[in-house]
Amino acid sequence: MFKPKLVTSLLLFGFINYAANAQEYFPERGEWQSKPPQDLGLDQRKLDKAVKFAQDNEYSGSRDLRLAIIEGFAREPYHQILGPTKKRKGPAGMVVKNGYIAAQWGDLDNVEMTFSVTKSYLSTVAGVAIDKGLISSADDKVGQYVWDGTFEGAHNSQITWRHLLNQSSDWSGELFGIKDWADRPPREGGIDEWKYRTLNKPGTVMEYNDVRVNVLAYSLLQVWRRPLPEVLKHKIMDPIDASTTWRWFGYDHAWTTIDGQQMKSVTGGGHSGAGVFVSTYDQARFGLLFLNDGKWKDKQVISKDWIQQAITPSKPNQSYGYMWWLNQGPRKWQEVDDESIYYAAGFGGNFVVIDRKNDLMVVTRWLEPNKMGQMMKLVLDSVEN
Repeated sequence: MFKPKLVTSLLLFGFINYAANAQEYFPERGEWQSKPPQDLGLDQRKLDKAVKFAQDNEYSGSRDLRLAIIEGFAREPYHQILGPTKKRKGPAGMVVKNGYIAAQWGDLDNVEMTFSVTKSYLSTVAGVAIDKGLISSADDKVGQYVWDGTFEGAHNSQITWRHLLNQSSDWSGELFGIKDWADRPPREGGIDEWKYRTLNKPGTVMEYNDVRVNVLAYSLLQVWRRPLPEVLKHKIMDPIDASTTWRWFGYDHAWTTIDGQQMKSVTGGGHSGAGVFVSTYDQARFGLLFLNDGKWKDKQVISKDWIQQAITPSKPNQSYGYMWWLNQGPRKWQEVDDESIYYAAGFGGNFVVIDRKNDLMVVTRWLEPNKMGQMMKLVLDSVEN
């Protein structure tokens, strides 16, 4: 018979041992450990099939992304390249399980454009501002913080941070010479009809629009009062041990004066150039932060509360939260049943997919966008129950 003290000691040891085993692996700066898929509860053969699928289904647009952008957005009136672009390489990506690399393909160190995945970085910068109390609530009117005329008028004055974050603001105006109605206009109608449309009440209709996303970036610049790439570096990328190779660009002419200093207002996407340029490894670190509910090692980099807000379906679109897509509602992948999965998505097949149930993350670069559901299904098929 065990003595009580010995039982207590053994139970305590068991708890400590369990807690130690429950700790997540986090890659150190400049390295990332791999493990054989079978050691992570994955079927090697099925995972290899998923990797081959990603390699065989490269995005069909030009590897010269300047050309791909022009071709992709040619129907927009006045569209032009306004920020940096970069030629891309072939497909690349990672499957990460329990923090370890289970599979990888392509050049993971190459810095690439990431287009609208940038929006998820931008949303995170907003989240840090709310965590720190720089913004009291997502339901505050943005005009309380940005009073330079950007949010004047009967319509724009009603816009809250939430409306900008879930793309339901229908903000009307011009930012750095780009008119809101000229960005992804309806396929029917003409310029006069687009210009003088009836505005939707903020919070009622989700409309994907980069000008309004850039208004969010401009507004956050007014709040932080320092360049957003600097905020992202110090608050997110440095704490997750990212490399120093990533960049966040704005349009060439998108300068404004903050406290007497000229600062660049960055973009939330790259369909006129600019946005976040980042390696696959660093993109995966960003994804791993979210997979672990905002915690990196022993530091809570961004609050769990913010992440929960960011991945809560918005009323205007059940597939969209705060610049993260959700695998539910009208944009649900037909091949994947799990509605708790969420992801960042960008032009050209840039995805960061978060699967918390399986402690799994998938990053893809240059996969045909309409193939991501199939790709994720193949990865999930490799999970051994």
